[in-house]
Amino acid sequence: MTLSEKAAGLRRLHSAPELLVVVNVWDAISAKVVADQGSTALATASHSIAATLGYPDGEQIPRDLMIDMVGRIAAAVDLPVSADLESGYGDAGETVRRAIGVGIVGANLEDRMQPLADSVAAVTAAVKAGEAEGVDFVLNARTDAFLKAGDRDRAEVLTDAVERGRAFLDAGATCVFVPGKFDEATITALVEGIGERKVSLIHVPGSVPQARMAELGVARVSFGPWSQRSVLTHLAGLTRDLLAGGALPEGTQPLN
Repeated sequence: MTLSEKAAGLRRLHSAPELLVVVNVWDAISAKVVADQGSTALATASHSIAATLGYPDGEQIPRDLMIDMVGRIAAAVDLPVSADLESGYGDAGETVRRAIGVGIVGANLEDRMQPLADSVAAVTAAVKAGEAEGVDFVLNARTDAFLKAGDRDRAEVLTDAVERGRAFLDAGATCVFVPGKFDEATITALVEGIGERKVSLIHVPGSVPQARMAELGVARVSFGPWSQRSVLTHLAGLTRDLLAGGALPEGTQPLN
């Protein structure tokens, strides 16, 4: 597929009636493995990429290294790839432009609860960068309203998330990513406030099942660093077994 075809395909997946499930990847080989299981699109996890290269989360990894890795991921598969670009590394428009240049057709962009006007400006810059590059870029604009809520009243936090989400959509975002572990009532309120098929969620241990998220009108679900954590948990167990004299599990598959 061409870059334009991948972007158009990713946008269709966000508007389709089915829940878009994207398993997060962190390097070329994890991308290949996930793609080969029948995935329709991939998403990177910035936390996982940073950890892979020895950096803590939170834009501590140099932008050049992040762009290089998401480009390697995009080149490894023939699927649309959405990249977690954190908060844009100080220049959301330029970061998106560079990501498009290495084959990325969508992105997460987090607000970190900066002043709303600044966050909307970053979303606008990202959307304009896609337009300038001739790509129908799919922006999954993230609000950290719940992640940074502290002990604030949950109703106030929900109001903030909805206000920010609607402002991001008005600025051209495709959907709104609201990370957090939510009950059905909160998911329903987010969908009602932001829009049906406009809300993106993360699935963590104990989350509402995917099928129920779909019934509640969620557009997209991803797994953030949890896919890498699951793999590393398995690796830790395997290592303990092997150090104790065990054998590799039957059915271990070769990598192509």
